[in-house]
Amino acid sequence: MRRSRFLPWLGFALGAAYFLLPLIGTFEFSLRIRRDAYSFGAYANVLSDPLFRATFGYSAIIALLTILVGIVLVVPAAYFVRLRMPRLRPVVEFVTLLPLIVPPIILVFGYLRMFNSSSMLPFTASARGTDMLLIFGYTTLALPYMYRAVDTGLRAIDVRTLTEAATVLGASSFTIITRVIFPNILVAVLSGAFLTFAIVIGEFVMASLLNRPAFGPYLQNVGANKAYEPAALAIISFAVTWAAMGMIQLVARFAPKTSARSE
Repeated sequence: MRRSRFLPWLGFALGAAYFLLPLIGTFEFSLRIRRDAYSFGAYANVLSDPLFRATFGYSAIIALLTILVGIVLVVPAAYFVRLRMPRLRPVVEFVTLLPLIVPPIILVFGYLRMFNSSSMLPFTASARGTDMLLIFGYTTLALPYMYRAVDTGLRAIDVRTLTEAATVLGASSFTIITRVIFPNILVAVLSGAFLTFAIVIGEFVMASLLNRPAFGPYLQNVGANKAYEPAALAIISFAVTWAAMGMIQLVARFAPKTSARSE
């Protein structure tokens, strides 16, 4: 019995050490901006940098807009596929997996070729158009995570019974999705939203090639020109990402449970 308990804990300890030791080393290095003592000077330099606030704020806004576009696109699509077109589920699942197969650099080059200033839809001809193109690109990158989060939420409820009951009461499709289905899968949608936020905040390739003032290119620029501030930024980015992951667990823990399940 003792041996059977020791081996899992040993594996857990080795895995935790594998992930935590580099993080601890990075944090310790970020405190060495002064040679005679540990200091949070690198963090102060980063947080006081106007570019840090500007780029992080820009990426946060883009992330929120990406989440909104993803919800508007994925929730109705997943709902109608599950309710009315179940045979198309394998096809839809395959399509949503393509962003994991196609590298972002190929995706953004395709966008630049299709939507450059000389095309019929010149998104890159203005800053706002390029921002929209970046949002669409991030929506594509986050599609596998958002779709699977929403699909998991739909599996936990009886979609057909809820739809039939709402239809009998005279509700339209829009009302059913927004006032019946969406509240029941809110936890799943928020899980996909937090994952999307974490992806957008740290993304570099699309923002760099589209020449947008995002947080990812700022991280790379600081890393190429300074010593201790990149380590501080790595810890801050890690904290933001894990805060998003923690919010998923928090929302799932305190959200009301539903007993309506689908087969």
